[in-house]
Amino acid sequence: MDHLHPADWLIILGYLIAVIWFGVGVGRGQKTTRDYFLGSKSVPWWGVSLSIVATETSAFTFIAIPASVYFTNPETGAPGNLAFIQAVIGFAVARILLAVFMVPAYLRGEIYSPYQLISNAFGHGARRAAAVVFLIAGTLAAGVRVYVTAVPIELLLGIDTISAILLFVILSLSYTYVGGIKAVVWTDAAQFFLLVAGGVFALFFIPSLIDGGWNAALTEAADSGRLEWLNTRFSWSGPINIWMGVIGGAVLGMATHGADQLIVQRVLTCGSVRDGRKALVLSSLIILPLFLTFLFVGAWLWVYYQRHDMAIAMPEASRGFKQHIYVFPIFILSVIPTGVKGLLIVGILAAAMSSVSSALSALASVSTMDLFKSWDRRERSEADYLRFSKRSTLFWAVVLVLVAYLTREVQSVLDTAFALHGLTTGAMLGAMLLALWWKQGRSTPVVAGMAVSLLVMLAIKLKTAIAWPWYTLIGASAACLVAWLLNGFQNGKTKTN
Repeated sequence: MDHLHPADWLIILGYLIAVIWFGVGVGRGQKTTRDYFLGSKSVPWWGVSLSIVATETSAFTFIAIPASVYFTNPETGAPGNLAFIQAVIGFAVARILLAVFMVPAYLRGEIYSPYQLISNAFGHGARRAAAVVFLIAGTLAAGVRVYVTAVPIELLLGIDTISAILLFVILSLSYTYVGGIKAVVWTDAAQFFLLVAGGVFALFFIPSLIDGGWNAALTEAADSGRLEWLNTRFSWSGPINIWMGVIGGAVLGMATHGADQLIVQRVLTCGSVRDGRKALVLSSLIILPLFLTFLFVGAWLWVYYQRHDMAIAMPEASRGFKQHIYVFPIFILSVIPTGVKGLLIVGILAAAMSSVSSALSALASVSTMDLFKSWDRRERSEADYLRFSKRSTLFWAVVLVLVAYLTREVQSVLDTAFALHGLTTGAMLGAMLLALWWKQGRSTPVVAGMAVSLLVMLAIKLKTAIAWPWYTLIGASAACLVAWLLNGFQNGKTKTN
């Protein structure tokens, strides 16, 4: 394996110093929890939009999306292809729906999380239940993502797993602790350009290494089936189809961008409904070409390695990863020229750090504003709550490192990441929809609906072959149905008495 040139190390080190300096600089002057978690509601909508895209486009996306196209299923012989773009269409549709229907609810008054809307409708019990679900699922899912990212970074930088985990968690913590959401948004926006630059470079560079260039790469990729993207056959199980993508993906997108604090917190930093809508709509326009870029990189990698001997052998499948997940990192190390190699590694680090800093800010916000502040009966100053907020940020960084380290024992980290996310998004979205639909009500039916939704999704994960894009739709439907039935029963019992 090729080692990094000193010039690459200089670029990587320069980036790390620059991003910390920038994040600390833009985040100075935090005096209240409003500053720390809402950025004083003064962040420009375009910065929010870039931060949204950077947050959801993790280092795992940078690496795994190309690998999904490169991969050929050894059991069926089916090639990877562009089918994932069907789900991305659903994700884009979800943002338009959220911009129209949910953004006004978020920016009516001043709220710190979507769970505050649940509290306004059903009381503190439902809000705390939703917050606890987010904290547990969010911590586990974020910890798994940290580990998923650490493994290729370990390969790229030649360091051990725990050092890779500590590297980008501590670096992300440094500016998140000081500057809160404002530092997170602005560093995300800067890192977005690094991520895109890395993908676009690979998109144009790889065909230049293939005899015949773009035309030859397109022809060979198409002949192999790797440019196929549309599957109109409906099914509940894989492979992904247009129904699964547009319907299931749209509902999933409404949950991740409408009921998950990780993304909603960014929208809450906007100063008006108009700005919040523009931020979501712009992100919907960006996400399709961005994912297409990385999907085509995977197709080009397949063509390249069909025509060239592998420069280095694939690492053995281990620690929950299949071998093909390493194809892009190996290409970066063995083929990309010095200097540009460092820039591509910086792109992966940028994606990793944006995901970690976003998770830290969201977890600290919910634990402070939805739990501690709502339970606290003492009269405290804003300075006290700000100190607690920063300690929460530090606490969650330690937890993420611990979860990421323990994830080494998981047999399939990719399945685990999808499962943890899919099991809870339906319950969260169901509670949000009920809050918007009922306006006012008892907390018991909503909490019961969320609990049943989690149990239903656990059974579906363990006992069925239903694909992950359907999880949120099924979970939200279960939560709403149980809450509606229980609410009707309680109302009927009240009238009888």
